Amino acid sequence: MIILFLVYHGFSEVSGISKKIHYQVKGLRENGHDVRLCYYGFAENGHRCRYIDDKVIMDYGKGKWAGIRQRLDYDCIYNYCIQEGIQFVYARCFQNANPWLIHFFKKLKQAGIRSVTEIPTYPYDSEFVGFPQETRLGLKIDQLFRRQLYAQMDAVVTFSDAQEIFGQRTINISNGVDFDSIPLHQSPLTLERAGGEVPLHLIGVAEVHYWHGYDRLIAGIGEYYKNGGKRDVFFHIVGGVGPSEMYDSTHAPGFAELMEKYQIKDKVIFHGQLFGQQLDEVFNQCQFAIGSLARHRSGITNIKPLKNREYAARGIPFIYSEQDSDFDTQSYVLKAPADESPISILSIIDFVDSFSMQPIDIRQSVGHLRWKMQMQRVLNELF
Repeated sequence: MIILFLVYHGFSEVSGISKKIHYQVKGLRENGHDVRLCYYGFAENGHRCRYIDDKVIMDYGKGKWAGIRQRLDYDCIYNYCIQEGIQFVYARCFQNANPWLIHFFKKLKQAGIRSVTEIPTYPYDSEFVGFPQETRLGLKIDQLFRRQLYAQMDAVVTFSDAQEIFGQRTINISNGVDFDSIPLHQSPLTLERAGGEVPLHLIGVAEVHYWHGYDRLIAGIGEYYKNGGKRDVFFHIVGGVGPSEMYDSTHAPGFAELMEKYQIKDKVIFHGQLFGQQLDEVFNQCQFAIGSLARHRSGITNIKPLKNREYAARGIPFIYSEQDSDFDTQSYVLKAPADESPISILSIIDFVDSFSMQPIDIRQSVGHLRWKMQMQRVLNELF
């Protein structure tokens, strides 16, 4: 089958979303399909361009008008689909429903080309709280037109348990993993002991937002020491942390405020963005990983986050607070309450001290979550 994977933005080498999209394309190709990747970006001369597999199919030029054109013009993609015999379009939601996009998918439908859109997070409206006015205006436009948009498609792909989204039936899959890109966790073999106990190193990897709830873990470390905790506990944060989370979060105390309150600045280590060997080295220093601890802040109960799957593929035990049916009953998972309470560090310590499962065993438990299998589930529902 000839498939067009449609993305409404460009890519970044440091973006987890970008990597995920490429792994999804790889998964489809591993199933024997001819997959073309369509995206938007900037050429070396500064022109805004629409690409398919690094080849420009439309040059919009420079300036404000070029930016507007790329939001309204989908004829170049439609013409490509017709000329190349595309049979299926897999699009990724960018909260950008509008009349021009509706017209594009309507023409695809009339041409007999099947289509779906993946909505990575659902519901997503509450995630825009506190965003700039221009961004929230874009959401308002999306709200006006999204039901009409999805009516032109065959289904909505979701990582939630929802059976219908915006009036369209869903295909429920899990976020996947690419085992080739994730090395197996090497548990620390030699650790210095302090007071007869091994220091506990925790790791959280994310471009940090309020729904990650890392403030709950920092507060938990503070409460642990406030109540007489003696064991050394360190929290390694890998990824970008914006000022809104460090200093003036509208959803919870800022990280800096909490570290100052509890005098634990030396216990929280900000690594910034790390990749490859540098990331592996930090992982291999740690015994336990931190997933999302506050999805409830964005109104989400059931979700299948990519990070949970990456932790499991790596082979490290972890904690999270949402409902994730792939992991809720796994013995290498510690569930946190979905509320605003500080995370119990004692519960993590007890869990880690009694944990004996090997990284390879954790990894093998998620073999069915390979992207190859998850993407084939979409096709099985449609063809």
